[in-house]
Amino acid sequence: MPVISMFYGLLISMYYLDNKQHHIPHIHVKCNDDEAVFSIPEGELLEGKIPSNKIKLVKAWIELRQEDLMVDWSLAIKGEPIFKIEPLR
Repeated sequence: MPVISMFYGLLISMYYLDNKQHHIPHIHVKCNDDEAVFSIPEGELLEGKIPSNKIKLVKAWIELRQEDLMVDWSLAIKGEPIFKIEPLR
């Protein structure tokens, strides 16, 4: 599970070859013991839960970084190395 970014207590990951369950581009987010899955580029919460104030941060980050996220997604589903993405500051 490659970590692509980390900010404000959020750990953002993208799995390799991970297009079977959700069938759409997405990221995995961990915040303490909570986990969630968000779509790219819409930022829709697909599964799981994290605190509501953290959801807003994730959605803002996805909106700002959607082009980079889609590039990483296209690499990840082919099993190719992905790149770190600038955190939210």
